[in-house]
Amino acid sequence: MVTLLSFLFFTGLVGLCTWWITRKDDHGSSTGYFLGGRSLTFPLIAGSLLLTNLSTEQMVGLNGAAFTDGLCVMVWEVVCVVALVFMAWFFLPRFLRSGVATVPQYLEIRFDHQTQVITNLIFLLAYVGILLPIILYTGATGMVGILDVPSMLGSLPESVGMEPGTLALWLIVWAVGLIGSVYALFGGLRTVAVSDTINGVGLLVGGFMITVFALAQLGGDGGISEGASLLVEQQRDRFNSVGGENSSVPFGTIFSGIFLLNLFYWTTNQQIIQRTFGASSLAEGQKGVLLTGALKLLGPLYLVIPGMLAYSLFAGDDIKADQAYGMLVNKVLPAPLTGFFAAAMIGAILSSFNSALNSSCTLFSLGLFKNVIKKDASEQAVVRSGKIFGWIVAVVAMSIAPLLANTTSIFGYLQKMNGMYFIPIFAVVLVGMLTKRVPPLAAKVALIAGFSVIAIGYFVHPFDIIVASLHEYHFLGIVFAWLLILMLVIGEIKPRETEFVQEDVGAVDMTAWRFAKPVGLLLIAIVFAIYTTMADFSVLMQ
Repeated sequence: MVTLLSFLFFTGLVGLCTWWITRKDDHGSSTGYFLGGRSLTFPLIAGSLLLTNLSTEQMVGLNGAAFTDGLCVMVWEVVCVVALVFMAWFFLPRFLRSGVATVPQYLEIRFDHQTQVITNLIFLLAYVGILLPIILYTGATGMVGILDVPSMLGSLPESVGMEPGTLALWLIVWAVGLIGSVYALFGGLRTVAVSDTINGVGLLVGGFMITVFALAQLGGDGGISEGASLLVEQQRDRFNSVGGENSSVPFGTIFSGIFLLNLFYWTTNQQIIQRTFGASSLAEGQKGVLLTGALKLLGPLYLVIPGMLAYSLFAGDDIKADQAYGMLVNKVLPAPLTGFFAAAMIGAILSSFNSALNSSCTLFSLGLFKNVIKKDASEQAVVRSGKIFGWIVAVVAMSIAPLLANTTSIFGYLQKMNGMYFIPIFAVVLVGMLTKRVPPLAAKVALIAGFSVIAIGYFVHPFDIIVASLHEYHFLGIVFAWLLILMLVIGEIKPRETEFVQEDVGAVDMTAWRFAKPVGLLLIAIVFAIYTTMADFSVLMQ
């Protein structure tokens, strides 16, 4: 009861604070609703970027991967810092100069209207069928473990003919989905960003608390220092930044699919970078992106180490990897703090869910409704179409999410499915920014061919056997290189008649932050230092 009451208190407090801060915002115009009125400053951008990423597919999924593979899975946290630096230096200035609200809008400017429509459809299919259900499922799985929901339900599951765990999963999925929909569909981007930032503080504090309490429990009377010593002693061979061939992230894949997935995620993924499009200036956007990179360097402390601690505490209990984090939280935290952390976890789930939902609405309203379905639509009609579409998407996602319960590793499943749309879209954006004569035909061929080839490689026999022999991340790297070559060849055979010239539409002040380059170089140097310090390359010889 203490856990439940503290959870409800902290969840309600975040909602009240968010409403108070954003109650006078413009929610009627498309710029106000979808881009926060282009008024976001670097703390809001960094907080929203961090928590949109830091959801339960990270807390539950990545710690679950660490439970299985050890420290090497930190690649998803540490290498992304390099991608964020590239975002601040190269991608963000080009997006802001164009004054766009979505990535497909940029592709329409660079290529043509059909490219924008195809990209919109790929994004929407991916968000509705892959991302949103995974966010809800991992969130519900974590909450079931943290709050021990099945025991709260008592004998109710018997009367409804459903197992306690299954009923708890369905209830939490729909509760979180409905609350997240209210945030995203009634508040708009700035409401999402403000709630993200508030929840981000709670989740970071809570994440570090889990590590500290778990170390103390492992150390017993010796406390945190003894727990840290025991952890290193018990898992010395697992404290290695280099992944072996049997791990989910073999070392060689860092330089192929893993780096590409990180690059797309932090430079081109609409769900993530939409808050940077709402920056009040280029300098504010760059500061927000680079601050996110600095904070991500701390990620392994609460996204990897707890999974390794769970391995030391529960290794003999025959549990699924994705159950490890929820069990750890429930075991090591006192009841009031469990409620606080559950509220922070709900905040993380809501953050990623409502950010993805808000992005889906933006893609539909500005990309399809305004540009294809009803070109003369008023501002109010565009916003209203996004809200209606958002409710449809939310219901579909809430219906699909509980069906993921049989997945072995949700984090591995997420990265695999992401590759289908990450790789072709990133290839098209990169070529579009680096070249001036590659034509729209090349972009459309790359989008359709890339999506199709990856899907066939994953799901069609006997091609899936070939992909499995390569490792799926190497496969993604090969497809990416093939798409780049394909687009450049088409550009040579049938180039644009005129060179593409990107114009500055004057949406925001484009003066760069004067410390962007030195801070970026410092962050990259720290990444290399972390990897070399924690590396044992002898694992590659085994």
